[in-house]
Amino acid sequence: MTNWQAVGYGFVVTLLVGVVGLAVPGLGQLTAGLIGGFVAGYVAGGGVVRGFWHGLLAGSVGGLIVGLLLWVAIALVGLAGGPVGGAAGGLAGFGVFTIAAMIALVMAAESAVAGAIGAVLKN
Repeated sequence: MTNWQAVGYGFVVTLLVGVVGLAVPGLGQLTAGLIGGFVAGYVAGGGVVRGFWHGLLAGSVGGLIVGLLLWVAIALVGLAGGPVGGAAGGLAGFGVFTIAAMIALVMAAESAVAGAIGAVLKN
């Protein structure tokens, strides 16, 4: 069963370190994903697979949220073209969301590995 509190902690840590990583040279998004995934895995505990799963979720939640926001933004811009433009914008936005979701899962790989390490270290 997924521990959504652990995923939330990992996501918040990823977000905070990512914001700091934009301002501090050498501390980039990879570091943010590693630390956030580690936190999610550590809080979840329970072994390698459980830590991997929670790290993966924590790392990909941000990408999914960004994809969802892009989908809504493109659909709203499409509404300026009337009902047909809104429908076309919604379909185009769904394509953007799908691509963003796939990229988020691939980019969350380092978070998943760090989550597995965090869960192992907790046990």
